[in-house]
Amino acid sequence: MKQDPKKRTIFVLNEEDHSLQLILEPLRWEGYDVKGFTSYQLFSEALRFMHPHMVIIDPELSHKDGVFIINQLIPVLENCSVVVVSPVASTEQITQYLDLGASDFISSPFVPLEFLARVRNQFRIQDMTHELVETNEKLKNLVEIDDLTGLFNMRSLYQKLDFEIERAKRFSRTVTVVMMDMDKFKSVNDGHDHLFGSYVISEVGKIIRQVTRAVDIPARYGGDEFLIVLSETPLSGIEFFCERLRKKVEETVFNQGVDSIKLTLSIGFATLDVTEDIPAKELVRRADVALYEAKHQGRNQVMSYSREFDRLFKSKKPV
Repeated sequence: MKQDPKKRTIFVLNEEDHSLQLILEPLRWEGYDVKGFTSYQLFSEALRFMHPHMVIIDPELSHKDGVFIINQLIPVLENCSVVVVSPVASTEQITQYLDLGASDFISSPFVPLEFLARVRNQFRIQDMTHELVETNEKLKNLVEIDDLTGLFNMRSLYQKLDFEIERAKRFSRTVTVVMMDMDKFKSVNDGHDHLFGSYVISEVGKIIRQVTRAVDIPARYGGDEFLIVLSETPLSGIEFFCERLRKKVEETVFNQGVDSIKLTLSIGFATLDVTEDIPAKELVRRADVALYEAKHQGRNQVMSYSREFDRLFKSKKPV
């Protein structure tokens, strides 16, 4: 989709005023928002306060080396096309400018219509790049995000948890896996339709997103079971977080049309002992064992993993 030229800002730097005007004039015909500079210092100061979509520059400045200028500009002009317009440039210089990251080189004097076509082409490339980035982000979300809850799904969780465990070991910090499961969720599907069950799960997902931090990793583990990875959180903080989440769900009335229900949540968590060398799946297993212990002890409560639970878990059937 073609964007309005008025929304495209172009900075033009040329020390010779007559040459500057020759560049600015066709750009103004096209309707671009253009700003011209004959001073490199003023040009540099403007870049501190504005981020143009394109920079057009004659780098052969009186007190600056052209290659040095382009080399300095490219890294700081993210998502900005740098077009070199110059009457003097050898094949070696043109090659250097393009190798350093300049988007195009135009010899001057130029034919205005050709010049404008090449400017438009750079903006088309920008638009296609932006669309590609957006498409890749959407594809990534399709792979990583659970449609119903907006939380991470299990495809991406273990990779993220492996990374957090390695980071915790390297810096001797904590990482905790919190597992939770809706109590007696079968009654939702038995007493209501499955659409209402999906609604409840999506609402729980919203609650989880509300109480988690940007650094946390919340995921839908499957069905009505959820998992959250908490980093660098002390035991008191983990207990506070879990209790807050449990209470939030307990106090929520899930309403959709004629259907209404109140539910509770059982939670188990396990914190990595950085002296142990265990994989992500083992930490998840421990949190899962703690979760089932919470259910066996009456549901609607929070339990921290204990090695004693492993023996008890083997002698009980999960509820």
